[in-house]
Amino acid sequence: MASIFSKIVTGEIPSHKVAEDENFYAFLDIFPLAKGHTLVIPKKEVDYLFDLDDELYTGLQLFAKKVAVALKKAIPCKKVGVAVLGLEVPHAHIHLVPMQSEQDINFANPKKKFSPEEFEQIRKSIADQL
Repeated sequence: MASIFSKIVTGEIPSHKVAEDENFYAFLDIFPLAKGHTLVIPKKEVDYLFDLDDELYTGLQLFAKKVAVALKKAIPCKKVGVAVLGLEVPHAHIHLVPMQSEQDINFANPKKKFSPEEFEQIRKSIADQL
Protein backbone atom coordinates (compact mmCIF):
# COMPACT_ATOMS: atom_id res chain seq x y z
CA MET A 1 0.00 0.00 0.00
CA ALA A 2 1.35 3.42 -0.97
CA SER A 3 2.32 5.86 1.77
CA ILE A 4 0.45 9.13 2.21
CA PHE A 5 3.50 10.86 0.69
CA SER A 6 3.36 8.67 -2.43
CA LYS A 7 -0.31 9.62 -2.77
CA ILE A 8 0.69 13.29 -2.51
CA VAL A 9 3.28 12.81 -5.30
CA THR A 10 0.67 11.21 -7.60
CA GLY A 11 -1.92 13.87 -6.79
CA GLU A 12 -4.33 11.46 -5.09
CA ILE A 13 -4.01 13.66 -1.99
CA PRO A 14 -3.69 17.44 -2.47
CA SER A 15 -0.64 19.31 -1.18
CA HIS A 16 0.84 22.78 -1.12
CA LYS A 17 3.67 22.01 -3.55
CA VAL A 18 6.74 24.19 -3.22
CA ALA A 19 9.04 22.44 -5.72
CA GLU A 20 9.28 19.32 -7.85
CA ASP A 21 11.60 17.65 -10.30
CA GLU A 22 11.72 14.17 -11.80
CA ASN A 23 12.97 12.55 -8.56
CA PHE A 24 11.96 14.80 -5.66
CA TYR A 25 8.99 16.70 -4.27
CA ALA A 26 8.75 19.45 -1.64
CA PHE A 27 5.52 20.58 0.01
CA LEU A 28 4.33 22.47 3.06
CA ASP A 29 3.77 20.44 6.22
CA ILE A 30 0.05 20.68 7.09
CA PHE A 31 0.93 20.52 10.81
CA PRO A 32 3.81 23.02 10.78
CA LEU A 33 6.12 23.95 13.62
CA ALA A 34 6.71 27.33 11.95
CA LYS A 35 5.50 29.35 8.98
CA GLY A 36 7.12 27.76 5.92
CA HIS A 37 7.81 24.32 7.48
CA THR A 38 8.44 22.21 4.38
CA LEU A 39 8.83 18.47 3.78
CA VAL A 40 11.23 17.23 1.10
CA ILE A 41 10.86 13.67 -0.17
CA PRO A 42 12.14 11.37 -2.88
CA LYS A 43 9.33 10.37 -5.24
CA LYS A 44 10.52 6.78 -4.92
CA GLU A 45 8.98 5.32 -1.78
CA VAL A 46 11.75 4.14 0.56
CA ASP A 47 10.96 3.96 4.28
CA TYR A 48 14.33 4.87 5.79
CA LEU A 49 16.56 7.74 4.68
CA PHE A 50 19.74 5.69 4.98
CA ASP A 51 18.28 2.91 2.83
CA LEU A 52 18.26 5.27 -0.18
CA ASP A 53 20.95 4.43 -2.71
CA ASP A 54 23.82 6.92 -2.78
CA GLU A 55 22.63 8.75 -5.90
CA LEU A 56 19.10 9.25 -4.58
CA TYR A 57 20.39 10.21 -1.11
CA THR A 58 22.78 12.87 -2.40
CA GLY A 59 20.16 14.11 -4.87
CA LEU A 60 17.64 14.47 -2.05
CA GLN A 61 20.12 16.47 0.03
CA LEU A 62 20.95 18.78 -2.90
CA PHE A 63 17.24 19.26 -3.69
CA ALA A 64 16.57 20.04 0.00
CA LYS A 65 19.41 22.59 -0.06
CA LYS A 66 17.82 24.44 -3.02
CA VAL A 67 14.48 24.48 -1.23
CA ALA A 68 16.10 25.64 2.04
CA VAL A 69 17.84 28.55 0.27
CA ALA A 70 14.50 29.65 -1.24
CA LEU A 71 12.74 29.13 2.10
CA LYS A 72 15.22 31.39 3.92
CA LYS A 73 14.69 34.12 1.30
CA ALA A 74 10.89 33.83 1.54
CA ILE A 75 10.46 33.48 5.31
CA PRO A 76 12.59 35.75 7.51
CA CYS A 77 14.59 33.53 9.88
CA LYS A 78 18.07 33.14 11.33
CA LYS A 79 18.51 29.68 9.82
CA VAL A 80 16.54 26.85 8.28
CA GLY A 81 16.71 23.87 10.60
CA VAL A 82 16.86 20.32 9.29
CA ALA A 83 15.32 17.28 10.96
CA VAL A 84 14.95 13.68 9.92
CA LEU A 85 12.55 11.72 12.10
CA GLY A 86 10.33 9.59 9.95
CA LEU A 87 8.61 7.20 12.31
CA GLU A 88 5.07 8.35 11.51
CA VAL A 89 5.21 7.98 7.71
CA PRO A 90 7.06 5.06 6.07
CA HIS A 91 8.59 7.29 3.38
CA ALA A 92 11.97 9.00 3.79
CA HIS A 93 11.59 12.73 4.31
CA ILE A 94 13.47 15.80 5.47
CA HIS A 95 11.85 18.57 7.52
CA LEU A 96 13.00 22.13 6.73
CA VAL A 97 11.92 24.50 9.49
CA PRO A 98 12.58 28.26 9.56
CA MET A 99 14.10 29.06 12.97
CA GLN A 100 14.71 32.09 15.13
CA SER A 101 15.96 29.78 17.92
CA GLU A 102 16.56 26.06 18.36
CA GLN A 103 13.26 25.84 20.28
CA ASP A 104 11.47 26.47 16.97
CA ILE A 105 12.35 22.95 15.78
CA ASN A 106 11.10 21.17 18.90
CA PHE A 107 8.49 18.71 17.62
CA ALA A 108 6.74 18.78 21.02
CA ASN A 109 5.76 22.42 20.37
CA PRO A 110 2.13 23.15 19.48
CA LYS A 111 1.60 23.10 15.73
CA LYS A 112 0.77 26.32 13.88
CA LYS A 113 -2.57 26.75 12.13
CA PHE A 114 -3.00 28.49 8.80
CA SER A 115 -6.01 28.98 6.53
CA PRO A 116 -5.94 27.53 3.01
CA GLU A 117 -5.31 31.06 1.72
CA GLU A 118 -2.39 31.54 4.12
CA PHE A 119 -0.88 28.18 3.10
CA GLU A 120 -1.17 29.23 -0.56
CA GLN A 121 0.52 32.59 0.13
CA ILE A 122 3.36 30.84 2.01
CA ARG A 123 3.74 28.21 -0.73
CA LYS A 124 3.85 30.84 -3.45
CA SER A 125 6.38 33.01 -1.59
CA ILE A 126 8.76 30.04 -1.31
CA ALA A 127 8.17 28.73 -4.85
CA ASP A 128 8.78 32.22 -6.27
CA GLN A 129 12.31 32.15 -4.81
CA LEU A 130 13.26 28.97 -6.70
